[in-house]
This record gives sequence, C-alpha cells and structure tokens, in this order.
Amino acid sequence: MAFGLGWPEVSIIAVVAILIFGPKRIPELGNALGKTLRGFKEEMKKPDELEDGDEFDPEP
Repeated sequence: MAFGLGWPEVSIIAVVAILIFGPKRIPELGNALGKTLRGFKEEMKKPDELEDGDEFDPEP
C-alpha cells in the first residue's frame, strides 16, 4: 500500500475513524474527500494561464 501502510495499519485507522466520527458520518467525510480530490485533479489538468511570452510577476 502507499506510504508504507499495510492492511493492519489501515484497519486500525478505520476503526479509530469510526470511533471518532461514528459510522453515520464516515460516508459524508468520504464524499467530501472525493469531491476535493476530484476538483484538485481537474485543476491540475487545466493548462497554465500564462502564455509562452508572458512572464510571471508576483508583485502587484
């Protein structure tokens, strides 16, 4: 699994999350996380706003 987490660690994290948030709130949190990741991926796929000849000027 990613980040060096195995199934035992993921299971413990899931049990702790259920204890903290409750079983009814877990789907809401998953939905919010999914929407956030989806939006992030969509923004990463968009081309850069700057054209080839433009320079980035961080100061106004």
